[in-house]
Amino acid sequence: RSRAAYEYTEAEDKSMRLGFLLIAAGLLSLLGLGCCWLRPALQERGGGGSANCTVLAVRQLGERFACTFSCGAACRGTARYPCLQVLVRTSRSSAPALLHEDERQLRTNPKCSYIPPCARDDQENSENVTYKQKYWKEKVGSQPFTCYFNQHLRPDDVMLKRTHDETVLLHCFLWPVVTFLVGVLIVVLTICAKSLAVRAEAIKKKKH
Repeated sequence: RSRAAYEYTEAEDKSMRLGFLLIAAGLLSLLGLGCCWLRPALQERGGGGSANCTVLAVRQLGERFACTFSCGAACRGTARYPCLQVLVRTSRSSAPALLHEDERQLRTNPKCSYIPPCARDDQENSENVTYKQKYWKEKVGSQPFTCYFNQHLRPDDVMLKRTHDETVLLHCFLWPVVTFLVGVLIVVLTICAKSLAVRAEAIKKKKH
C-alpha cells in the first residue's frame, strides 16, 4: 500500500523528468563552457591588466589586406583595405606597443590596429580606415585612455577593449547555475508535494 501511494502520477512523472533534464542541461553547460570557452578566456586574461595608453604615432602602411564581404545569401566576394597602425606608450612600459580593437581583431590581423567593415568597394574601405586614422590623430591625440595588455601572450600588443570581460564571464556561470537550481527546485517541490498528498490522504483515511 505504501509503495502504491508513493507512485507518481503522469503529471508528476513529467515534472520529475523536466527537473532532471534541467539539472543535466545545467551540468553539461557548465562543463562545455568551461572546457571550450571559459578556460581559453581565463588564459587570455591571465597575466593581463589595464594601463593608461597615449598615442605615439598613427600611420597607414603601403600593404593592403583582403577581407570577405557578403552581398546576399549566395553572394560573397573579396575586397581589400589598407593597414592602419596606432602605436601607443603604456603606463607600464616605455616601449611602444601596437593597439588593437580587441582580442578577436588581434587574432584576425595582428599587423594592423583596425579592420573596417568589409565593403564591396575598396575605396569605401580606404575611406573608413582614413576616418579612423583622423579620429586617433585629431580627436584622441595625446589624451590618455584605458587599454588592456597581456604580458604572457602578447607583450608587444595592447587592446582597446576586452572580448571576454567580467560581464560575459559572469553570464557564462550564471545561466547554467540558474538552470541547474531550477531543475533541483522542480524535483524537490514535486517530491514534497507528493509526500504531503500521501500524508493528507493517510490522515483522511484515519478520520474515516
